Amino acid sequence: MGTWIINGWLGSGSRTDLRNLYIENGRIVSLHDAKAGEPDLNNHEVIDAKGRLVSAGLIDMHVHLREPGFEHKETIATGTRSAARGGFTTIACMPNTRPVIDTVDTVRYVLDKAETEGSVRVLPYGCITKNQLGRELTDFEALKEAGVVGYTDDGVGVQSAQMMKDGMARAASLGMPVIAHCEDNTLVEGSAVTEGAFARKHGLKGIPNESEAIHVGRDILLAEATGVHYHVCHVSTEQSVRLIRHAKQVGINVTAEVCPHHLILSDEDIPGMDANWKMNPPLRTPQDVDAVIEGIEDGTIDILVTDHAPHSEEEKAKGMQLAPFGIVGFETAFPLMYTKFVLTGKWTLEFLLDKMTVKPAEVFGLSQGKLEVGAVADLTIIDLDTEKEVNPDEFLSKGRNTPFTGWKLKGWPVHTIVEGRTVWTEWE
Repeated sequence: MGTWIINGWLGSGSRTDLRNLYIENGRIVSLHDAKAGEPDLNNHEVIDAKGRLVSAGLIDMHVHLREPGFEHKETIATGTRSAARGGFTTIACMPNTRPVIDTVDTVRYVLDKAETEGSVRVLPYGCITKNQLGRELTDFEALKEAGVVGYTDDGVGVQSAQMMKDGMARAASLGMPVIAHCEDNTLVEGSAVTEGAFARKHGLKGIPNESEAIHVGRDILLAEATGVHYHVCHVSTEQSVRLIRHAKQVGINVTAEVCPHHLILSDEDIPGMDANWKMNPPLRTPQDVDAVIEGIEDGTIDILVTDHAPHSEEEKAKGMQLAPFGIVGFETAFPLMYTKFVLTGKWTLEFLLDKMTVKPAEVFGLSQGKLEVGAVADLTIIDLDTEKEVNPDEFLSKGRNTPFTGWKLKGWPVHTIVEGRTVWTEWE
């Protein structure tokens, strides 16, 4: 039995262009013009989109599911349910678990858990170095064979330029990307926020922009030397944007991502010593916010990611200095971007969807992210009109750590489908 999704309008069309999609065996079989007449709905499952947006499933290439090892923060089951509620159908999980994802067995553990307990497609990254210590490369070949989609030590930066170059060379030989958390440890020790107005006001040691940009510049040169596809994690500074822009102009194979919080918030927005505003990279200055917005608008930054990073309430209650870095992002990402950029006229809806579906798939060579006949039926239905308030108590994630509590937003996903199967729904 197939499934009809009726009375929806496609992200690539106009608001009045209602279409009906037919799904069979996990793929989109037809796109039917609703004006041409009602399709045969007999003996089929029917999902009435009620005039809402039907998009290709959202893709998030930077998330933390915490399992194995930190199940008090999140599990693969809770994290993927949260992702499904946020409209994501494919997510890529970072390897800074315990144990870290640096062996075939750990890759298999994550994939098996995702298969049996997960709600959405999970693509694991493997570590660049064993135990993320920066001293010895992992077995890149075995990790690729096991199913990783790239190599990263996200959570920490690879401090040795030689180690990073060796890793890039090995990844390039396998046709695989290196994904870099860019941070020079000598410049950040003991810091919780960026160098800026908030740090000065509270007498805190700040994290300077160059702590990120130094590694971006170094790695761009190493990528040029090795020919690897180099992808920069969570870009947050004007200097990093400038370096990536130049690298692209001269033909170096570099791509980059940015998070909603770095596009919307600056250090001047932090209300006090509340650790729900503590993330890594930290919220930067308003000038940096302007730079990353310009970067994604001109194509220097390729994709949007959440960097979903759940922590327990007890951990975040330790305060700005002692609490761990990170905020959750799955369930607020699309509404935040839609409300702050599309509804204000700064971006088109098509531009936003491109950065959350088509571009991530292109950057990482995925088959998902398409809304066309023959494509896998990963779909997200979104209510663009209903306004709701962000309430962390309602999150499906174990994490409640968000700075967006109480924000009123539009653009809420209401139905998520992976390979033709409904994995989450919330109709009015």
